[in-house]
Amino acid sequence: MHWAFDHLVLDMALIFGGASIFGTLFVWLRQPIILAYILLGVIVGPNGASLMINDGHIDTISRMGIILLMFLLGLHLHPTNLFKQLKQTAVVTLLCITATTIIIWMMLVTLFKFSTIDAVVAGIALSFSSTVVSLKLIPTTTLHHRRSGEVMISILLFEDILAILTVLMLYSNGSDMTMNAVLLPLKTAVFAITSWAIVRYIVLPLFTRFDVISEYIFLMSLGWCFVSAEAAEWLGLSHEVGAFVAGVTLATSPVSLVIAEGLKPLREFFLILFFFSVGAQFDPFLSTRLFMAVVASALIILVCKPLLFKFLLQYLAKERPQSAANMGLRLGQSSEFSLLLASGALAAGKISGDAMLVIEGAAIITFIVSTYLVVFRLPTPISYKSNLRSD
Repeated sequence: MHWAFDHLVLDMALIFGGASIFGTLFVWLRQPIILAYILLGVIVGPNGASLMINDGHIDTISRMGIILLMFLLGLHLHPTNLFKQLKQTAVVTLLCITATTIIIWMMLVTLFKFSTIDAVVAGIALSFSSTVVSLKLIPTTTLHHRRSGEVMISILLFEDILAILTVLMLYSNGSDMTMNAVLLPLKTAVFAITSWAIVRYIVLPLFTRFDVISEYIFLMSLGWCFVSAEAAEWLGLSHEVGAFVAGVTLATSPVSLVIAEGLKPLREFFLILFFFSVGAQFDPFLSTRLFMAVVASALIILVCKPLLFKFLLQYLAKERPQSAANMGLRLGQSSEFSLLLASGALAAGKISGDAMLVIEGAAIITFIVSTYLVVFRLPTPISYKSNLRSD
């Protein structure tokens, strides 16, 4: 037990000590600091200098950042706005994912001779957009950016629902899959209604009674977030969906913005771990065939997805051309879920190791390139240009 604790402390020292050094260098060079965490993971991880053992605990801890991020996103989104946005963007999201999946599938099968199942899973996994990258880089202080944030959240939320269905397809046989797909909307509705009732009749009255004690608000918020996340997982949804619903049910409360502000430092702690783990999982030594497949897949995501989103948001969701183009660029990367889905599919024996490497490599490339494109062209909280820096 003592060795395990010392091992964890050493890992934390490597991650946060190294992130401080790399972060300083990247800020001095005026580069996006997110990339410093990914590069650090590649260098000190199992496929680099092997200073850390890949025993899974860093990946597990880093998912806490995603859970907290989803909770905070929910806190900023009123339920009425959420349902309105979902109605407007569900078709857009489904069409974009379908088109991207088909393009990647055809490319991997015809040019690189991947099996059909490998190519289809890779296409689906890479077609999702990153909640962390896209929403971490969008300002929330101006009205039009709040509007863009709401639309993007609804797209990403619907992608989460589709992602859960994908996991069910990978782990279930035909009859189980059909049954789970039918039950999923019902489970989600029951979970959301139950969560709203708990907040309405238990959580909010407690907040009203003891709101003078800031530590109590912080404690209750975290408790509600993680209890909801675990309840959603138990129901067959996901921790992330549970945390998001927990945040949305609190969004009607006057203290929601206070809670969100108080949880930001905790979220940043876990997100550093997440981006480090992304880099640590990547094996940079690829064969020529796999390298070319990774680059081709990444180019499809970086070029096709922004154009597809721009077209669909403008003509189906009736967004202004400039706003549609900006949202398309912000959503033009693969998702952290791509890595989770790929590792789960590999563990279940559904895809080959080569397909896993293509998904992993393409996702990381899109994280990096998309971050640069957004930071240097659009307003973000981390831009080094004063005219583009906006929180």
